[in-house]
Amino acid sequence: MSTIAPAQDTATLVITEEILVKASIEQTFASLLVQLGPQNETGDGKPLPMVLEARPGGRWYRDLGGDAGHLWGFVQSIMTPALLEIWGPLFMSTGATSNMIYRLSETDGATRIAFKHTVVGPVPDQVRENMHEGWSAMHARVKAAAER
Repeated sequence: MSTIAPAQDTATLVITEEILVKASIEQTFASLLVQLGPQNETGDGKPLPMVLEARPGGRWYRDLGGDAGHLWGFVQSIMTPALLEIWGPLFMSTGATSNMIYRLSETDGATRIAFKHTVVGPVPDQVRENMHEGWSAMHARVKAAAER
């Protein structure tokens, strides 16, 4: 027996943010890769180092050692230093899937980051409530590191 869930049972969540960084596009992109990778942190500032293989099809994952870890996604598209797109479950264990896009552009001696995170599928209320704050904290770290 098979069933098809009605469309209203599928939740969609979209988060967008624009960040102006007073640094070159190359510095900003490098900072983004480092902050998503080895310098990643939880929302409350605890280290959460990740591995980001910055190439098409590359993995974004948490390496716990001994062949243990958590896959967060795959690099869908990358065009250094202007685009990074990651697709996958990210931090969801609910069956939801995500698409995360960073578009970088130069503007008046600075870099503009346009961020969009789309989640399709069930998202627990607690995750939904804290997700924007988590991304904002990440982007603040990207900005601060690039501007140093």
